[in-house]
Amino acid sequence: MKLFSLAFSIKKIPKVTWSSEDAFNLKPKLLTLIFLVFGLFLFGLGESLLITSGAGVGPYTVLAQGISNHTGWSIGLSTFVISIFVLLMWIPLKQKPGMGTILNAFIIALTIEFSVYYLPYPETYPMQILQVVVGVLIIGIGSGFYLIANLGAGPRDGLMIGLQKKTNLPIYSIRTIIEVSVVIVGWLMGGVVGLGTAIFAFGIGPSVALGLSMVGKASKKT
Repeated sequence: MKLFSLAFSIKKIPKVTWSSEDAFNLKPKLLTLIFLVFGLFLFGLGESLLITSGAGVGPYTVLAQGISNHTGWSIGLSTFVISIFVLLMWIPLKQKPGMGTILNAFIIALTIEFSVYYLPYPETYPMQILQVVVGVLIIGIGSGFYLIANLGAGPRDGLMIGLQKKTNLPIYSIRTIIEVSVVIVGWLMGGVVGLGTAIFAFGIGPSVALGLSMVGKASKKT
């Protein structure tokens, strides 16, 4: 219970003994790099579980669908444009990329590319929803590892961190506001929303905060 309470109050990324002191470190400690890659792998695995669940796509895919409906662009191109826009939002928030930002794209994409062939595709709705919940929790734990490594965040997590620093609100609140806002805009533009989408939008904030708390608590603080 104490861990959950801590998760909902956490306002910054914990620093532990294996955290990089500098996000631009091109020669991190081996343990830091291992935890970064492990976290990104878990993140990709969680995304894959969402995809194969069949219970609804993620918020940013809903937005990509909406943009595609209005522009005629493919979902892939729409997703790319969204990512560029999110990165541009880093500028006023004074967020800067690092090694983890680049590895984020490659490792998560590769994990999804290969894991979707081996993961279950549940046929019953309760099992689909259960798989979404498991996927969201795994993404949260993966986020805990890779963000605490402090080698640069992915586009969406960088936006979350930047907004948290500006507002001083708890991390779970910022992430939930972002994801729910994205879903609403995407839905208004014609994107398809499922129950899995709603679970992700409302659950990813607390899940990331819980992941940060669990990894931070399990590791020795600096």
